[in-house]
Amino acid sequence: MENKRIGREVVVSALQFACTDDVSTNLATAERLVRAAHAKGANIILLQELFEGYYFCQAQREDFFQRANSYNNNPTISKIQTLAKELGVVIPVSFFEEANNAHYNSVAIIDADGTDLGLYRKSHIPDGPGYQEKFYFNPGDTGFKVFQTRYAKIGVAICWDQWFPEAARAMVLQGAEILLYPTAIGSEPQDEGLDSREHWRRVMQGHAGANLVPLLASNRIGKEIVPTEHGKSEITFYGNSFIAGPTGELVASADDKEEAVLIAKFDLDKIKLKRNSWGVFRDRRPDLYKVLLTSDGSKISF
Repeated sequence: MENKRIGREVVVSALQFACTDDVSTNLATAERLVRAAHAKGANIILLQELFEGYYFCQAQREDFFQRANSYNNNPTISKIQTLAKELGVVIPVSFFEEANNAHYNSVAIIDADGTDLGLYRKSHIPDGPGYQEKFYFNPGDTGFKVFQTRYAKIGVAICWDQWFPEAARAMVLQGAEILLYPTAIGSEPQDEGLDSREHWRRVMQGHAGANLVPLLASNRIGKEIVPTEHGKSEITFYGNSFIAGPTGELVASADDKEEAVLIAKFDLDKIKLKRNSWGVFRDRRPDLYKVLLTSDGSKISF
């Protein structure tokens, strides 16, 4: 029997830039960099988390809830839909969502014809100095999802989600061929000596290698000073956006200061064959993983 011809190439891009606290300025920067990525052949382009403005979660301020918008008739999503359709590219759009009395850290997935394929709401919500997201966001209720775009089936999760191997595995189990993580992470206001960038990157490289899929992470750069109820908070975002290949190898990476348009090309059919032959999905034992459904590993029966 003749083997099927393989070859389904996709070009992906992770963007990195400094945000102002003005929505129109940030949208203009995003559009400029999306166009630059498209000019380099990109089919799927990742913007960073909450790119419409400063990372406001440094402070607990009730007036910051005014930054939220509904999912339907969202002006930023509409603008990105127009851009995606014009260029024929896939763009996940991170935004602060208001849904009646609930609020979410969400991503809308825009396909290459401008169609909105659906919504993912951030599942894991951090709470610590400088990253006080539990004040603003309900835990996401969508579950981990995958989206069939024109070029690939993608899984998209958000920032703190990227520290959890269960999230990556859940998306790939559902057929995700590429994992994407829009991100906002940098210095720690309570500890100037703490720098998580290498740890952050290694964890996600592990997700790529463990699941044999490419992975993109897009993080912002620049210093952002946010007024708080007790003065001000300051974070210097460390960028280091990157693209990892299916064995966890770094294919492209940015530094901690400069704008970046990272580009990589992958043959998804060849990667699929490697993923199948490597056996990590064939040899899974879901019957032994009940412990993952508990918080403390107790009361397990098989």
